[in-house]
Amino acid sequence: MAIQMLHGLKTLHRMNIFHRDIKSANILLTKNNEEIKLADLNVSKISKSGLASTQTGTPYYASPEVWSDLPYNGKCDIWSMGCVLYEMAAFRPPFMAHDIHSLKKKIAVGVYDRIPSHYSEDLENLIRLCLTVNTKERPSAEGLLHIHLIRKRLYLFPG
Repeated sequence: MAIQMLHGLKTLHRMNIFHRDIKSANILLTKNNEEIKLADLNVSKISKSGLASTQTGTPYYASPEVWSDLPYNGKCDIWSMGCVLYEMAAFRPPFMAHDIHSLKKKIAVGVYDRIPSHYSEDLENLIRLCLTVNTKERPSAEGLLHIHLIRKRLYLFPG
């Protein structure tokens, strides 16, 4: 699923389109459960400069730069994808709080519990890369498709 999401995000980002609302509810499985589709582009943004600055999306999945009202790029979708992958493994979002202010603080710091230990170290590392607080250090969709832990699985899901 992550590889298919990365291919979809890479395609959007090459066209300077940021989805801005990647969350579990916006990732659809086809009837045979072999393909995923990124849905609900209602809040997507086409950027002429490669950066955007309007805040939108679902709070639990919003990246630190979006929360801080800083300019952002497609890497905000990578953060959200990391939140989705974490949620799939742990059955809860990586960052939770009782109020919006506390949620913003937790996301800004970027500290979250490990996923359950029965998952691979590769999945843990992929989530860690996606949930890198510093946007300059967070990889792009294309960058993630070139790292070893993804490349070794690409033969299963060529893009």
